[in-house]
Amino acid sequence: MQNDLVATVHRKFQMLSPSMNERMLRLWTGAEAQLIGRGGITIVSKATGVAHTTIRRGIRELEQQAQTSGNTLPQSRIRRPGAGRKNTLEKDPQLLEALESLVDPVTRGDPESPLRWTCKSTRRLAEELCKLSHPVCPRKVAHLLYEAGYSLQANRKTREGNSHPDRNAQFEYINAQVKKFQRSQQPVVSVDTKKKEIVGDFRNVGKEYRKKGCPEDVRVHDFQDKELGKAIPYGVYDIASNEGWVNVGIDHDTSQFAARSILLWWQEMGQRRFPRATRLMITADGGGSNGSRSRLWKMALQDLATELNMTLSICHFPPGTSKWNKIEHRLFSFITQNWRGKPLRSLQAIVNLIGSTSTKGGLIVKAHLDTNQYDTGIQVSEVEMARLRICPHDFHGEWNYTVKPKHR
Repeated sequence: MQNDLVATVHRKFQMLSPSMNERMLRLWTGAEAQLIGRGGITIVSKATGVAHTTIRRGIRELEQQAQTSGNTLPQSRIRRPGAGRKNTLEKDPQLLEALESLVDPVTRGDPESPLRWTCKSTRRLAEELCKLSHPVCPRKVAHLLYEAGYSLQANRKTREGNSHPDRNAQFEYINAQVKKFQRSQQPVVSVDTKKKEIVGDFRNVGKEYRKKGCPEDVRVHDFQDKELGKAIPYGVYDIASNEGWVNVGIDHDTSQFAARSILLWWQEMGQRRFPRATRLMITADGGGSNGSRSRLWKMALQDLATELNMTLSICHFPPGTSKWNKIEHRLFSFITQNWRGKPLRSLQAIVNLIGSTSTKGGLIVKAHLDTNQYDTGIQVSEVEMARLRICPHDFHGEWNYTVKPKHR
């Protein structure tokens, strides 16, 4: 019986509450409680969420109204003069200043603030404010932060660190070299290693359409499966042709692996596109397996130049500017979009997803699974370096150099 009464009052409350102010809510809940009789206050409070004290006050106002045959409050008022909670900042004028000193301790408060190295949730902020004799609840903290112009924000990547003084000059040099090669119809490629991926039924960021309430189940923890291993996608992007080649390795991302990826691109795609090519320009990042300081990379390039019987011209991007490498936003970004929300369950699935990547702009991508093993820790001596046919360019020879093939 009581549950039926609660449900009935709740339905009434849902229909009337949008059009009631505080005073009407007090009077209506009081009237409902009186009509129910014994236990009415508890039933109405349970159905509406209104406090017992508010319902009792409504009952008193109804009784006073019946005795005086008139309103206990002027028509223009909802509460008695001075009634209602005092504004928190009126009761505690120092609260906002204390809150801002916790949120931004470096510029406004104590650099040794206890919340400097912790998550500043509204709960943690409220707890710390209470310790500082500023009693406040988490919801009020959230309201005060909003009123003060604060909001939840993620980190934003804008700072690139100290840039090299010749950074822009190197960009201009790379651009001039690319145009020079393209005018003579010689190939120009951008190379890099994409983020390594663990193979298996692991969560992959992004969403894809599925039946509502039926997401694809994946593992809870992203620990590498020893049997399935990892995938190392090394990409070669043909700038002029808008074509990409991705060699998916399973061992180590070494300079030999990078050079072999370029060789496979040439054999599978490059030589058909550029049958008369005698030179090849490669733009690469300054670090990793194709780093400008890597001796092993230069030795691998020497072997590549000899294998192709072609002169290689290498240009590295300045430190901290890898995001400007063409392959990042013309190839890798579209691969990531193509496999978003799909668990990379097998190496073959990874190869298929990469190979099926395309764009409205006509991007063509081919992928290959490389099962070779690549040794690490190989040292290149000064004697071996001296035998290489490497010619540094006049402008920043550590970033720009030419590798000529050896005579067989």
